[in-house]
Amino acid sequence: MQDEKIKVRVTETDQLIDVVVYSKKASQIEVIIGEGIHSTKCKLTPVDTGLGYAGNVMGREIIYERSREQVQADIDNALPSTRRR
Repeated sequence: MQDEKIKVRVTETDQLIDVVVYSKKASQIEVIIGEGIHSTKCKLTPVDTGLGYAGNVMGREIIYERSREQVQADIDNALPSTRRR
C-alpha cells in the first residue's frame, strides 16, 4: 500500500515539505514528519477561517492550505463507501 503524502508549509521559513498522512478526517489530520527514529507525529486542526489546517511540531507552526470541504472531498474520492449522504 502506498503512503499518502501531502505538502505542508513551515510558516517560519515559508518552505514546503512533504509529510506522510497518518490519519485524515475533516475535523483533524495527523501527519508524520521525518523518517525512522527521527519522525514526529503532528495533529493539524482546521483554522478559524476554515481555509486550512494548522499545527505545531517542535515549536514550529506548519499549515496545510486546503479547506475542510476540499479535504472531505478528497476523503470521499478515496473511499466512496464512506461518503456522507
